[in-house]
Amino acid sequence: MFDIKAIRENPAFYDAGWQKRGLEPHAEELIALDELLRARQTELQEGQARRNVASKAIGQAKAKGENADDLIQEVGALKKRLPELEEEVRNLTEKLTDRLSRLDNIPADDVPLGEDEDSNEEIRRWGDIRSFNFEPKQHFDLGEDLGLMSFEAAANMSGARFVALMGDLARLERALGAWMLDTHTSEFGFQEVSPPALVRDDALYGTSQLPKFKEDLFETTSGHFLIPTGEVPLTNLVREQIIDADKLPIRYTALTDCYRSEAGSSGKDTRGMIRLHQFKKVEMVCITKQEDSWDELERMTSAAETILQRLELPYRVLTLCAGDMGFSAHKTYDLEVWLPGQDTYREISSCSNTGDFQARRMKARYRAEGDKKTSFVHTLNGSGLAVGRTLLAIMENYQQADGSIAIPTVLQPYMNGQTEIKKPC
Repeated sequence: MFDIKAIRENPAFYDAGWQKRGLEPHAEELIALDELLRARQTELQEGQARRNVASKAIGQAKAKGENADDLIQEVGALKKRLPELEEEVRNLTEKLTDRLSRLDNIPADDVPLGEDEDSNEEIRRWGDIRSFNFEPKQHFDLGEDLGLMSFEAAANMSGARFVALMGDLARLERALGAWMLDTHTSEFGFQEVSPPALVRDDALYGTSQLPKFKEDLFETTSGHFLIPTGEVPLTNLVREQIIDADKLPIRYTALTDCYRSEAGSSGKDTRGMIRLHQFKKVEMVCITKQEDSWDELERMTSAAETILQRLELPYRVLTLCAGDMGFSAHKTYDLEVWLPGQDTYREISSCSNTGDFQARRMKARYRAEGDKKTSFVHTLNGSGLAVGRTLLAIMENYQQADGSIAIPTVLQPYMNGQTEIKKPC
C-alpha cells in the first residue's frame, strides 16, 4: 500500500518500480484521480462553510425584518449539492484506495530484472546430492507403497489436492513441526504463537491477500476466511499499534494448517504433496525498525537454512527477480530443496522483506523514546519450513532400496529413538 502524497512527489520512482516488475506505469492515473478527489473535497468543505454562513445570515436578516429570499435559495441549492458532493468524495476515496491497494510493492534496488523464474539468480548451494544404487522414487510412490499415504482416501472425503497420512508418516510430520518450533524458539529468538485459523477480511487486507487475491482463499459463510499462511495472524498481532522502538525487533513463529484454493494451478503438480489445498507450515514473522529490516531478512533466511542443514537436505538459495516476486515483497529469497525423485530443486521456503508495505495497510507504527513522531514498522515473513514439503524431501532423500525411509538423526529423539520407517506388518 502506498502513500499517494509520496507518489505525487516522486512519480518517476514508482513508475520505474512497477515497470521493473513488468507492469504498466500508474503514477499519472493515480495523481489525476487524487487531484479530482482533492478538488471535490475542497468544493465540499467550501460549500459546507458557505451553507453555515448563509444559514446564519438568514436568521440575522429575518431578525431585522429584511428580505432573505436570495439566501434561502442559495442554502436550498447547497443542501441539494452537498450530499451529491459527499457521495462523490466517498466514491472517489474508495476508488483511489482500491487502486492503491491493488498495486504491487516496489522492488528493492538490488532485485534482479526479469519476467519469471528463469531470471532468478542463484546465490549459493549447500549439501551434496546423494547418489543411489537404485532408481529413486517420488514421495507419493514411496508413501503409497508403505501404506502410510493415501490420496485416494482423502479424495473420497474431500476431493482432489488432499492427502491422508497414517502411522509413522503422520508421526514424522508431527515430529518435524515440533522440532522446527523448538529450534526457532530456542536458538533464533522467535516467540511461539498459537494463532486463530479463521480471520476477518481486514486481517487479510493488512497482509495484502485482499482484495487482489480473493480467489485464492477459502471463505466461510460467517464472513471469516481460512488462513492461507501463518503470516496473516502473526503479522496482524501488531495491527493498529504504536510500539516502543526499544521493544523491536519482535519475532513470532507458529505451526499452522494453511488453506489455499490453488486457483490458476490447474494441471500443475496434480500428484503428490507439492500443491495441496491444506498443508502444515512453520511460519516466521519479524516486526522491526526500518533500518534493521535488511539484517533481519538475512537472519530469517539463515534460520530457515539451518533447518535444512541439520536435516542434511541439499538446497540452493535464489534471489527472486522482480517479475517472480510476490505481490507484497520488496525483496525475496527462495530456498529450494533437492528432490531426487523429480531430479530437480523445488521451493521449500520464501523469506521476504515487505518494507512498510503491509504496515501502512495495518497502521502498525513505532516510536523512539522521547520522539513525538512515529514511523511505520517494517515486516518480514518466511517459511521455516513448509512441513509437508520437508516431509516429502526427507522421504525422497532418505529412501532406501527396500522402500523404507531412514529418519534424520535430529528427528530421532522426536520419534522415540526410531531410526527408520518401514511398511507395517
